[in-house]
Amino acid sequence: MKDASRILQTVLVVEDDESFRTMLVSALERRGYDARGVGDGDGAIAIARQDSPEMAVVDLRLPDMSGLDVVRELKAIDPATAVVVLTGYGSIATALEAIRLGAVHYLTKPTDADRVLEAFEHGLAARPRELALDTPSLARVEWEHIQRVLADCGGNISEAARTLSMHRRSLQRKLAKFPVPR
Repeated sequence: MKDASRILQTVLVVEDDESFRTMLVSALERRGYDARGVGDGDGAIAIARQDSPEMAVVDLRLPDMSGLDVVRELKAIDPATAVVVLTGYGSIATALEAIRLGAVHYLTKPTDADRVLEAFEHGLAARPRELALDTPSLARVEWEHIQRVLADCGGNISEAARTLSMHRRSLQRKLAKFPVPR
C-alpha cells in the first residue's frame, strides 16, 4: 500500500546512464513517488523551471555540464529542493562542494532506491555539518582516479598512461587488480 503523504512528492532523477535512470525512476514510482528522469543537465533545469521537484537525484558527471552546476541551478530555482548527488568516482572534495552548494547527501554508485531514500531522510534530518561521509582509502581513491582517466581516454591504456605520467606496463598491472574495497 502506498503512503498517501508521498504520492505528491516529486523526484527528479538526473542521470546519463539510461538503464540506471530507468531502474531508479521505476523503483521510486513503486514506492509512491512521482518520479521523472532526464539524461542531461539542461533537461533537468528546464523541468525544474516548469515544475520544481521536492527532491532531485543528480549524477556528478553529465554529458553537457557538471552535476555540481545542476545542483547550483536547482537550488537557485527552488532552495527547498532536496538534492542527493550520485557519482561513480567519489572524492571528499566533490562531496564537500556538493554539500556547500546545498545537497543534503552524497552517494557513490552503485546504489539503489532504498539507499537514495535513506540519504534524503538522513540528509533532511541532519544539518550538513553532521553528515557522515564515507572516507575512501588512499588505494581506493587512486583506483577510482585511474578508472576515471581511463574512461576519459576512451579506454586507451597508452594515452591514459601518458596522462597519468606513468609507464604503460605499470598501469596495466594496476588495471589487472580487482577494485580496492571501500
